[in-house]
Amino acid sequence: MTREELLKAMRARVPHPATARELLRVLDVPRDERVAFKRLLKRLVADGELVMTRGDRYGLPDKMDLVVGRLDGHPSGFAFVVPERPVEGLSRDIYVPAHLLADAMHGDRIVARVERIRDDGRAEGRIVQVIERQQQTVVGRFELDRQQMAFVEPFDRRVTTDIRIPGAETRDAKPGDMVTVEIVQWPTPARGPVGRIVEVLGGIDDPGVDTEIILRKFGITDAHGEAAVAEARRIGPVVHERDMRGRTDFRDRIVVTIDGETARDFDDAISIERLPNGHVWLGVHIADVAHYVQEGSALDLEAYDRGTSVYFPERAVHMFPEDLATGVCSLNPQVVRLVQSCLMEVNRQGEVVRHEMHDGVICSTARMTYTEVNAILTDKDPETIAKYEALVPTFELMGELFVTLNKRRYRRGSIDFDLPQPEVILDTDGFIEDIIPSERNVAHRLIEEFMLLANETVAGHLAAAEMPALYRIHEAPDPLKVETFDAFVTSLGHSLAAPPERVHPRHFQKLVERIRGTPEERPIAYLMLRTMQKARYDPINVGHFGLAAPTYTHFTSPIRRYPDLVVHRALRELRAKGGVPDDRKWELDEELPEVGRHTSEREKRAAEAERELVQWKKVRFMADKVGDVFEGYVTGVASFGLFVELTAHYVEGMVHISTLADDYYRFSEQDHSLFGEHTKRVFRLGDKVKVQVVRVDMERRQIDLGIEDVLESARKDTARRGAPRSQSRPKKEQRKSTPEARRKRKAARPGKRERAGKRR
Repeated sequence: MTREELLKAMRARVPHPATARELLRVLDVPRDERVAFKRLLKRLVADGELVMTRGDRYGLPDKMDLVVGRLDGHPSGFAFVVPERPVEGLSRDIYVPAHLLADAMHGDRIVARVERIRDDGRAEGRIVQVIERQQQTVVGRFELDRQQMAFVEPFDRRVTTDIRIPGAETRDAKPGDMVTVEIVQWPTPARGPVGRIVEVLGGIDDPGVDTEIILRKFGITDAHGEAAVAEARRIGPVVHERDMRGRTDFRDRIVVTIDGETARDFDDAISIERLPNGHVWLGVHIADVAHYVQEGSALDLEAYDRGTSVYFPERAVHMFPEDLATGVCSLNPQVVRLVQSCLMEVNRQGEVVRHEMHDGVICSTARMTYTEVNAILTDKDPETIAKYEALVPTFELMGELFVTLNKRRYRRGSIDFDLPQPEVILDTDGFIEDIIPSERNVAHRLIEEFMLLANETVAGHLAAAEMPALYRIHEAPDPLKVETFDAFVTSLGHSLAAPPERVHPRHFQKLVERIRGTPEERPIAYLMLRTMQKARYDPINVGHFGLAAPTYTHFTSPIRRYPDLVVHRALRELRAKGGVPDDRKWELDEELPEVGRHTSEREKRAAEAERELVQWKKVRFMADKVGDVFEGYVTGVASFGLFVELTAHYVEGMVHISTLADDYYRFSEQDHSLFGEHTKRVFRLGDKVKVQVVRVDMERRQIDLGIEDVLESARKDTARRGAPRSQSRPKKEQRKSTPEARRKRKAARPGKRERAGKRR
């Protein structure tokens, strides 16, 4: 019985939560399938498709008004449940007040009961069960209270309770030290969590401590396990003759890698040639990590747990040990390497009319950089052209194909946000020296286009063969969100020009074109991204809305993304067996949903960690700029103020509504604006504003800004009225609080009878 068959049977034949014994009887499961059936039940509980209630009963979450999701805490104490799957009738996350959180903490995977749904789709609920704890350790600041009792204040403000530390578990930490604490007792409604310190990191402003704190906050392990490192070393740096047997030999072809100047590992390479019929034969060759990393090995288990590599400004935390990532799986020039190759015949319209998948062998001709390729194709630099004279025709053909592919993707409606991204320049201690816009030249875009085509081709290949795998899916946006977004852009003179329920990627693409170069471009693009669904990994292919692609997957980077490794294994298995037997298909159908959920969560964790560390460094970078004035754009509007991104440094700060002292401002959610009741002044998304840095709050890692003309007006008003006078009386007029004075005042008060007489 497959998971779909079981869930369908439970909906049709089991009218209430049931024990495993009841399910076996009601569903008439054969005796020889009962062990597998019970394993399937446990997997469905782990995936959130079923919920185990008290009494070990299995139930369908939606039948019990239950939702499985992640708890997203708020510093104020309440939290939201982010459902793992769309829930009918809900358009937003589920609000949970503080007193209904039970023993759940931020990040936990939980089951929540929906108790009320408002007309606008907002829901309220309570936590009924913790399925999985986010992490066993928490990073925070060690402190002592007035009674000298030790506790740790969590660095993550969404973890709202301090962690008590017994005296014997402090590891000689000093007040103010940043520490890692292991939770030994989880919180209950009556008391907070209890833990023990396992690591003292040092002062929060010490060089490198910020990165260590972020690693521990998000539960990202820096060092690789001994078993995984030992496996990587045993593989060695050299490709052996036995490894090349049975593979397609591409060593006689021109194959190049194109990466950034500072890249240390190279996992993709390109070959290209013109065919006699005028078409182009494009080869995308990807390091064959699946050949070396066997399923179930120490390397595989650790890579699965990590899910992805994490990239911080000063260093990377790799999914695989360095011996593998920069060794035998790095396509270094002039050395033999094993690859999985996707070869595509592309016609003049950019369509793939034929493709082949191979286990291959290459020897990279040259290691090129984006700067060098751009110098050849765009700048026509004579010195660079002379240096790579033999390869220039190859790059020119790549440039020609890039134009063809880019036009094809445009024709079908693929959305292309081409906004400048900030690049941080660090000093030797890891602090930001400067923030500049990163350059994205034709070489970057060329490689991106080739990788997109390979991913799309591989996805179509797997789908056609009915081979279970992980797809990179991006669902169509919620029509309600589209309607809200369209109402806002219409107020700015733009429109999607389509009904919300029938919107196509092309409508968003056309809007991106119309706003390009306008002041509101960046804010509208950000709001557009928030309107879209989040891309994720799933074995069920529903296409990729943003790319306007019917099938899409991730194939091009198995050294840094686990889903790519899953896809490589599927391709190898398909080539080896020529198809997939039913029993193997059933096995993969059961395993892949959890792999997709887990790797999607790991991807989200990595993105949040990268973003938070960069924001922290940006806040520290602005610490000496208090009082300075900058221009910026309003990138977000909320009831409590404005978010403004500074044009000069790509740094975002907040203008709190309390600093807008020239009027009473009201928030309009639909218009994304704050408007003054009396002045009629309006601040809305996309507005260009001049702001002053009022405060840099290192504790909250936030930059407080003020609208310059409002602050200046307040300063002039204060100067005109003079310094405020104290309302307190001089000391000689103040009442004495000695015992004698209190007795005299008491004696002077009217007695009970006098007070009663006055009332009469």
